[in-house]
Amino acid sequence: MSILLNLIKRHKAGEVVGIYSVCSAHPLVLEAALLQAKEDNTPLLIEATSNQVDQFGGYTGMTPADFRHFVEQLADQVGFPRAQLILGGDHLGPNRWQGLPAEEAMANAEKLIEAYVAAGFEKIHLDCSMSCQGDPIPLSDSIVAERAARLAVIAEQTAEKQGLANRIVYIVGTEVPVPGGEAEEIAELEVTSPQAAKATINAHQEAFSRVGLDHIWPRVVGLVVQPGVEFDHTKVIDFVSEKAQALSQVVNDYENLVFEAHSTDYQTEEAYKALVKNHFAILKVGPALTFALREGLYALCAMEEYLFPAAQCSNLRTVLEAQMLAHPENWKKYYHGSELEQCFARSFSFSDRIRYYWTNPDIAKAVDKLFTNFAQMDIPLPLLSQYLPEQYLAVREGKILPKAKDLVLDKVRAVVRQYAKASFFNH
Repeated sequence: MSILLNLIKRHKAGEVVGIYSVCSAHPLVLEAALLQAKEDNTPLLIEATSNQVDQFGGYTGMTPADFRHFVEQLADQVGFPRAQLILGGDHLGPNRWQGLPAEEAMANAEKLIEAYVAAGFEKIHLDCSMSCQGDPIPLSDSIVAERAARLAVIAEQTAEKQGLANRIVYIVGTEVPVPGGEAEEIAELEVTSPQAAKATINAHQEAFSRVGLDHIWPRVVGLVVQPGVEFDHTKVIDFVSEKAQALSQVVNDYENLVFEAHSTDYQTEEAYKALVKNHFAILKVGPALTFALREGLYALCAMEEYLFPAAQCSNLRTVLEAQMLAHPENWKKYYHGSELEQCFARSFSFSDRIRYYWTNPDIAKAVDKLFTNFAQMDIPLPLLSQYLPEQYLAVREGKILPKAKDLVLDKVRAVVRQYAKASFFNH
C-alpha cells in the first residue's frame, strides 16, 4: 500500500493524522522541507503545478521527469530517503491552455497527465474546472467530471505501462480562486456547501463509472473544497471550524475520502491542527515558504550593509526591484494602486509574486553574491537578534549555526514545522 493510501486509511480510522504538501520548485525551499522531514522522520509530499512543470517545460523550464530528477538529487544531497518521497501534480488539466478550443486544450492535458504519471508522480489532482475557448462559464459539474474521467483513463493506462498499477491516487474538485492566487483584496469567503461537495463527488464517481473506472474509485482519496481559508496581499482569512462543521462531516459518508485544503498559507498553528481534525487532512502550502525565504534573504541584505563596504554588497533588493520592473508580466495584473503601493506589494505581498523571479539570472547572481559575502563568517549575534530573532534564539540554544544559509533554511523550516506538527504530531 502506498504511503498516501496508508495515511488516508489511518485518518479514516479515527487517527488525527494528515500530510502537508510543499508546492514549490525553489531549491532552497525544497532543501529546507527535506531537512525538516528528515529530522521529523516523516514522509514528504512535494507537488508541481500545471503552470510550473509540464510537457513543454512550464515556467520553471522543467518537464515532470526533469522535476523528479531535480527533487531526487536534492533528497540524496541531504540524505532524505527516496522511499519516503511522494511526488504530486496539482491542477492537472487544461489550465495552461484555456485560450484554446476545449478539444485542443484537453489533448494537451492528456499529454500532461501522461508525462506526470510516466515520470512516477503518484498523487494526481485532476482539475478540469476551467472554461476553455467556446465553453460555457462556469462549466457544469458533469462537464468537469467527464473531462476529469477522460484524463483518469490516460493516467491509468500510463501507470499500467510503467508498472505503477494501483499506486496512483487521485484528487478531484477545485477551489476558488484558480491557480495563481487572489488578484484582488478579499473581504469574506464562502465555505463550500455540503450540497456542492456531494454534487462534485457524485458527478466524478458517475463519470468514472461511465468510462469503466469503477475499480479505481477507492484511490480517489481527496476532494478540494474551500474550508474558509485564504489570503490576499496584506490580509489572511483564518480558519473557523464552526463555519466548516457541516462541510467537514460530508466525507464521513465516503469510505476513502478526505478533504484537500489549498491556500492554507499564513494560518496559525492552531488553525492547522483544527483543519486536520476536521478532515481537511491534506494541507497545501506554497507562497508562505517563498515568503519566508524572501524574509531571510532580506534580513541578510540588511546585515550585509553593516558588515561589508558598499562596493562589496550584493544589492539584492535593488536588483530584484529593477528586474521586476523590467519584466512586470508576473505581477502587473495582481498589484494595483499608486507606484508606492505597487512597490510595497512587489516585495511584501502575501501573494508573493516575487517567487516567479528567483531564477532571473541577475537576481540569482545577486543571491550568490550575498551568500558568498557571508561564506566565511559567523554572523554577529547582535545583528541576528535585530533581524532574525527566532534564528538568534536557535543559535543561542545550539540548534543551528550562525551561517547565512543555515539561517535562511531555518526561516523556511519554521513554516514547515507548523505544518508537520498539525499533520503528524497533532496530539
